Amino acid sequence: MLTGPRIPRHSSGWQALLKHLREESGLRVLDIGPTSPQNINFLTGMGHSVYMADVVHEALKGGWELPPAEGEDKPGFNIDGFFQQNLNFQGREFDVVLLWTTLDYIPEALTEALVKRLRTATRPGGKLLAIFHSKATGPYTAYCRYHLTETSEIQMQESEPFPVLRVYTNRQIERLFEGFSGNRFFLAKDNLYEVIITR
Repeated sequence: MLTGPRIPRHSSGWQALLKHLREESGLRVLDIGPTSPQNINFLTGMGHSVYMADVVHEALKGGWELPPAEGEDKPGFNIDGFFQQNLNFQGREFDVVLLWTTLDYIPEALTEALVKRLRTATRPGGKLLAIFHSKATGPYTAYCRYHLTETSEIQMQESEPFPVLRVYTNRQIERLFEGFSGNRFFLAKDNLYEVIITR
């Protein structure tokens, strides 16, 4: 469900990734977010193949919580069932993953498992673009669909009214992606910052 206008935003991370997409051909791209025909047409028009997965909506719509484990006070998450239904890649490996702001919105119990899943599904040398909020409330914290363009801009379009569940520090991001080979941070003027993580 997408509502509201598309707001253009400069993205240094997308600018760097776009250069990579233009230099290579026949890449497999995993786009995580509500389906965007614009993104599908844009990427296939460049000669790449696209796989879509709306992880945030599926994780938050309910039905995946498990009772807290013994000695724990937080509920668990049916990770295997969730991956089987939503991220069953059937052996596919990806060259590019557009993760967007997914990790800010999904239940904490799913976060590390999702990052590990993406690591195994990304080819060595593959690139992952993630965006993080620097604040939990205020401007630019609404859950958005990001639409790709041929320029350094991405278009933000408000989707469902999910709250930001957590804000990560740079060190926490590095630790979360420590199984990858490297990362490159891009600072922005708004409440978002971007990271390209290399598998």
